[in-house]
Amino acid sequence: MKFRNILVVIAASLMLSACADWIYRIDVPQGNFLDERDVSKLRINMTKEQVVYVLGKPVVEDSFDHDTWYYLYQMKRGMAKRGKDFRKELTLSFVDNRVSEVSGDFELSEDFYTPLDE
Repeated sequence: MKFRNILVVIAASLMLSACADWIYRIDVPQGNFLDERDVSKLRINMTKEQVVYVLGKPVVEDSFDHDTWYYLYQMKRGMAKRGKDFRKELTLSFVDNRVSEVSGDFELSEDFYTPLDE
C-alpha cells in the first residue's frame, strides 16, 4: 500500500512537471531602450536639451553630480526560448552643460567628434 502511494505521487509529479512550459511568462523590460541609430546621432558639445531630444530623459541622474547621466536598459526574459537576458548601459558626461564624454555598450559614430553647427 505504501509503495503504491509513492508511485502515485511520483507519477503525478512527473505529469505536472511536463506542463511547466505551458505557462506563459512575459518579458520584463526596464529603463530606456536605446537604438544604435539614436546613439549615432550624438555629437560632442551637444547641449543637455539636444541630448534629451535625441535619447529622451535619462533613467538616472547622479544626485551629487548633475553633469553625469546614465541610460540603462535591461530585458529579463520570461521564457528561455525567447532569448537571453541582457543589459545595455550608456553614460554621458557634461562640462558646462555640453557633452564631453560618452561611454558604455554602444559604438559611437565616426562623426561623434564633429560638433553640430550652431
